[in-house]
Amino acid sequence: MAARIGGRRFAATRGPRVPIDPPAGTAPDNPGKGKEEPMMPNGCFEQGPIRPPSEARSLLIRPTRNCPWNKCAFCHSYKGARFQLRPVEEIKNDIAAVRDTADRLEEISRQLGQEGRIDDVVVDAIFSRDSEHRFDHAVQHVAAWLYFGAQTVFFQDADTLIMKTDDLLEILRVLRETFPTVNRVTSYCRSRTACHKSVEDLRRLREAGLSRVHIGLESGYDPLLEFMRKGVTAAEHIEGGRRIMASGISLCEFVIPGLGGSRWSREHALATAEVLNEINPDYIRPRTLLVRQGTTLYDRMTRGEFQPLGEDDIIREIRLFLEHLNGIQSRIASDHVLNLLEELEGKLPEDRARMIGIIDRYLSLSAEDRILFRLGRRQGVYRRLDDLDDRQTYLRLKGVVERGAGNEPEKLERYLYQISQCFLP
Repeated sequence: MAARIGGRRFAATRGPRVPIDPPAGTAPDNPGKGKEEPMMPNGCFEQGPIRPPSEARSLLIRPTRNCPWNKCAFCHSYKGARFQLRPVEEIKNDIAAVRDTADRLEEISRQLGQEGRIDDVVVDAIFSRDSEHRFDHAVQHVAAWLYFGAQTVFFQDADTLIMKTDDLLEILRVLRETFPTVNRVTSYCRSRTACHKSVEDLRRLREAGLSRVHIGLESGYDPLLEFMRKGVTAAEHIEGGRRIMASGISLCEFVIPGLGGSRWSREHALATAEVLNEINPDYIRPRTLLVRQGTTLYDRMTRGEFQPLGEDDIIREIRLFLEHLNGIQSRIASDHVLNLLEELEGKLPEDRARMIGIIDRYLSLSAEDRILFRLGRRQGVYRRLDDLDDRQTYLRLKGVVERGAGNEPEKLERYLYQISQCFLP
């Protein structure tokens, strides 16, 4: 999520923390630009291009570069970039560099009369473009992290658990010794990688401080996984997820509503629910499909080999998906900017009826109101269906539609697509 620091709103993302104004309450999970060159401002420490939305306040440490698979048809994040395991000593040097930066910031705080606290006064000075001192991106990132308590860390890039267990244990040890305030460490992981880790090794990582793993499950339907070149099967999703859950590490599974397109929408919803029922992860995070230009999937779409769903049909697919999540206690977290219904969150099974009710309420709106809500959501002025009750905003959006699209719905769809593209790198 975007965060407010020192009176400004910032996206806690890769690279510079510059003032932003994205859709309220959300931020893209991959806003950085560039994938090949490591980010090491002034020789400080390296960061990768993406992180989950839930890690917006986390320190980003990069034990690995890019993705070891890097073939998914829908993904653009690491295209053209070679996967690398970074040397353990190099990563430890990065952690030391963060410590040095934190010490430097505490000294600046004392100079500003704030007694070492990283508060509004300090971050205003660090982020100010009018300051006599210009601070680099790494200093700003650490300042934001300290401002929010220096409690969470995210290991980049796409599959940190592919490292040797002992190497990752050493990194966790140094991190926790260097920053005793850290109480949560998270990482991305592929299901296939989790299948190759023993439960005992995963337990050792949990005991050393690895708190949560984020897995891109995307779908549980094998023909679709193969079509999307995911490099994993439904059975491997289940096995990898179960191993992580058995170890006591918190598990978050990402799914992609709309990934099956018009051809496999129903199969995608049902099979994905079935796989998740077998795993019972702590979190299920939908991330609605947007076909990104420059991906294999975009090329297939332009050739007519993939027909994407409209947003209303994706919402219907999500309803079917929710209906078939049974026997689990997962929490649904709709925290991605591409999700149309941000309020679609809750704990299973007790909140299922309420979440389905939100979907039904949206689908019962008039066609005009659904269009206006979609536009308001993409422009960042709507977050909940109740926001449609704001008459002034409603009329303004209605005027935008009438002036911009008139009786040409395809023109409006193109406009909404172009806005959504801005949420991806």
